[in-house]
Amino acid sequence: MTGFEAFFLQLAEDFPRWNFIWLYDEKQAGRVLSGLWMTIKLSLACVILSLIIGIIGSWLQGARNRFLRATVQGYIQFFRNTPPLVQLLFFYFALGQFTPVVTGPDGWTEVPIISNAGWAIISLSFFAGAFNVEIFRAGIEAVPHSTREAAEALGMSRTQTYTNVVFPLALRVSIPALNNNLVNLVKTTTQAFAIAVPELLYESVSIWNDFPSAQNPTMLLLFVVYIALVGVLVFGMNSWERNMRIPGYGQ
Repeated sequence: MTGFEAFFLQLAEDFPRWNFIWLYDEKQAGRVLSGLWMTIKLSLACVILSLIIGIIGSWLQGARNRFLRATVQGYIQFFRNTPPLVQLLFFYFALGQFTPVVTGPDGWTEVPIISNAGWAIISLSFFAGAFNVEIFRAGIEAVPHSTREAAEALGMSRTQTYTNVVFPLALRVSIPALNNNLVNLVKTTTQAFAIAVPELLYESVSIWNDFPSAQNPTMLLLFVVYIALVGVLVFGMNSWERNMRIPGYGQ
C-alpha cells in the first residue's frame, strides 16, 4: 500500500462518514472512471445530435410546405412542454417494447438493438433539440431581411441563402442562448440514471449503497466533476463566441 492510499485509509478510520474509497480501492476507482467516461460520451453525443436537430428544425420552420412547418411546431411543443424525465421513461419503456432484438455476443441471448444508453441519447437530444430549434429561429429572425434579399438577388437558392448567408450570421446571435441550453443539457444527462445507464451518478449511487460511509465524498466528487465538465463547455463556447464575432455586427 502506498503512502497516498494509507493516508486516505486512515482518514476513513478517523472520520467514518468521509471514506474516499475510490481513491485507494482499485475496483471502486474503476467504477468511477467508467461512469465518468460514460457521462462524457453521453454528453458529447447529446450535444452534437441536439445541434443537428436544431439546425435542421430551424431550416424547416421556414419551409413553404405547411405540413413541414406544422410538424416542426408540434415537435417543439411536445418536447418543450413535457418533463425530460417523463420523455426518457416513455422512450425507454413504451417505445422500447417495439425495438427489434438481435443475438447477443454470447450467441444465444437476445438484446434490444437500442440500448438504454441509446434511448437516453435519443430522448435527451430531442428534448434539447426542441429548444435549439427556437434558439436558431430567433437568430435567423435577427438577420436583416435586406441581407436575404441581397443573397437572392445574386441568384442563390433558398438552401444556399440559408447555409451560406443566413445561418452563419444567425449562429453568431444564437451562441449566448445556445450556451445556456447546452449547459443545461449536460446537467440533464444525470437523468439517464433512471433507466440504469451506468454514468457517473449511477456508479456513485452504487458505490455509496455498497459503502454508506463513502456517500459524502462521492457526492463531493459529483459536484466537482460536473463543475469541471460544465466549465470546459462554457470556456469552449465563450471562446467560440469571441472567435465568431464580427466587428460592428449586432452592436
